[in-house]
Amino acid sequence: MITVLGAGSIGVSFAAAFADAGTSVTLADPDNERRSAADAGLIVQQEAIEMAGLSRAGTGQVSVVDHPGEQLEHSDLVIECGPEKLETKQAIFADLLAQAGKDTILATASSAITISQILPDTSQQRRCLVAHPVNPPAVLRVIELVPAPGTDPTATKSAASLFGAASFEVVQLNHEIEGFVLNRLQGAVLREAYRLINEDVTDVAGIEAIMRMGLGPRWALSGPFETAELNTPGGIKAHAARMGPAYKRIGEARGETVEWSDALVESVDTQRRKAVPAEKLADRAKWRARAVAHLVAARDKLMQY
Repeated sequence: MITVLGAGSIGVSFAAAFADAGTSVTLADPDNERRSAADAGLIVQQEAIEMAGLSRAGTGQVSVVDHPGEQLEHSDLVIECGPEKLETKQAIFADLLAQAGKDTILATASSAITISQILPDTSQQRRCLVAHPVNPPAVLRVIELVPAPGTDPTATKSAASLFGAASFEVVQLNHEIEGFVLNRLQGAVLREAYRLINEDVTDVAGIEAIMRMGLGPRWALSGPFETAELNTPGGIKAHAARMGPAYKRIGEARGETVEWSDALVESVDTQRRKAVPAEKLADRAKWRARAVAHLVAARDKLMQY
């Protein structure tokens, strides 16, 4: 059983994803308007799940209530999706620690606030962690699990299992960091985009076109490391040797510390070779060429709407 606190877009989307996986969900929100809109929102999210080909046609039911009440005691996982305000989350977690079952995992879907900010006392962090989704989580099924210093590893493992059972790809961070991973990567792109506009290098339309027509389709299929090695014969090491000096100059001109040490590049290459052996990189590049073509065709159809 899952309890979701907050019937905004994130909370409703979470509820739809878990219900589709066959889990019973209690969706709680004290706001009358949000509760009234929840059923329609769940239908929209379920339609999106089916359109994306993710539906498992589970029989999980979603109960929409003003307060979870005794359901907190029986829930395996509580996901707090309330306002992005520290004081509000602190009050919510104080109530959860008092009312939820002693082994219930308590997660916040915060975009930036860490558990150690919400609960500074490490003794209260044992079963608490951040579960940062991508909006909408019903369709974009990746979740960042961010433990606090006092989070019990078994609690993180249990959370990973529960999200995994609902078809989420779990990315477990080793420790807290502001912005987590998604917003750090997104922030790096946005910072440079704003700089380029400020320097009159191009306009907003130019930035959008580069991302939509160039980087976006590749990144939809591969992350930055695979994209780099598929673009360069010889893989990650060759890419670092060829492009590293230019990226270093660009970064340092922005006041950033850039150091792609040999050990760091070796570590990245080792991890990539576990994912795709060197002898299969050429086949992977051929796959990406075909996949990008299909993706662009689908994108261009969607752009007509």
